[in-house]
Amino acid sequence: MARFFYSLLLYVLAPLVWLLLARRARRSGGRWQVMGGERFGRYGDHVLPQGAVWMHAVSLGETRASEPLVRALLLAGQTVVMTHMTATGRAEGARLFAQAIEQGQLVQLWQPYDFPGATRRFMQALRPRCGVLMEREIWPNLLAAAEQARVPMVMVSARFSASSLRQALRFRALLGPALASLDDVLAQTEMDAQRLREAGARQVSVMGNLKFDMGLPEPLLAAGHAWRRALGRPVVLLASARDGEEQMLIDAVKVAMPSSGAAMPVTQAGNVRVAVASSAESVAQTPLWLVVPRHPQRFDEAAGILAGLDGTLLRRSTLGTLERMAEGHEDDMQALRNATVLLGDSLGEMPFYYAAADVVLMGGSFAPMGGQNVIEACAAGAPAVVGPNTWNFEQAVVDGCAAGAIEQVPDLPLALAVAQSWIDQSSERARRAAAAREWVAAHRGATERALRVLAAYF
Repeated sequence: MARFFYSLLLYVLAPLVWLLLARRARRSGGRWQVMGGERFGRYGDHVLPQGAVWMHAVSLGETRASEPLVRALLLAGQTVVMTHMTATGRAEGARLFAQAIEQGQLVQLWQPYDFPGATRRFMQALRPRCGVLMEREIWPNLLAAAEQARVPMVMVSARFSASSLRQALRFRALLGPALASLDDVLAQTEMDAQRLREAGARQVSVMGNLKFDMGLPEPLLAAGHAWRRALGRPVVLLASARDGEEQMLIDAVKVAMPSSGAAMPVTQAGNVRVAVASSAESVAQTPLWLVVPRHPQRFDEAAGILAGLDGTLLRRSTLGTLERMAEGHEDDMQALRNATVLLGDSLGEMPFYYAAADVVLMGGSFAPMGGQNVIEACAAGAPAVVGPNTWNFEQAVVDGCAAGAIEQVPDLPLALAVAQSWIDQSSERARRAAAAREWVAAHRGATERALRVLAAYF
């Protein structure tokens, strides 16, 4: 009965949802196909592979996180059908798995809207041998259609925050049966597993976080290291910045870095100790602020905001290829040495930015967005400072702080003070970088554990 009223509400609100998606599509670009046949489980004459492993990665973050598992499935000889809800997720999947797509081993589709008819048609057209949901995708009608079609469903790298549990308990009549229908739930942490069991999931075990298994392209890492050496100047990266965080950075920099270029001296703020470098260790240089927005549709907006910081704003898109940057052309280097901010307005180059950074300030954690993937930064050897809002990576932040790879602070001004102290003390920064790499290496293995569970359905 709860699912009936849920479906009825979906039908009523559908026109508004479509308008919002169309508006988002116009702002962000890309081909969203909001009213395309695939969104309604209609595929015309398109013949879909039967008996494939179906992987649902709703958006950009989930698509990136799924990479190790998808590659393992392809290596095991499985055909994979990958579904997405957003254009950025689909574009990233096309980039990551271009060779498999060309060879016909991986097919991309839009995830159908969660209407009963659309989800039934999707299952009938695809008939997957099993379905894999990334992280926290609970769609009542989709899971009901899978159960009716006897398609085993597994949620991998599952995370479930305290707020997610409260929501699940509030709508227990709807979400409880959906969670209970999952054949296996592989949680990131024991805390996630406990919450999922309380919400109604049955077969729950802990597999770890797939993000620890993500491989970073060595050419991009090498290019980032080479560029940083050629620059000869500290780089502080605000990575995956969310709406409002660029302005937070400007406000914090104006306070922390007066016009003379000297950093404000801080020994302690709040509960975080910030060591003051000796004069012998201090690099006595103002960092280059490297800012990379989370979403490409915000590149121009971010540029307008960052122009409010005194000094020169440069954009990555004006500096040519990565090869040119890594070679350290003197004209570019001189411009960058005189610049205050570099806007990373490019796609697919985050490993380069992480490798180029002395310290990473993780976006989404200073604004109330739950944080972004801090594991990837640490894998590149970049120690990270995060803000108070990290519920998307709750256990990872706790563990990373304990390992010395991450520092959590209450606000951006203190994050800048911590970053400056690490830059001024080369030995401390090196210790943190080593701790970051070691922490990531120690937590790998989630892909192998997930593959062992999925193999039962092959």
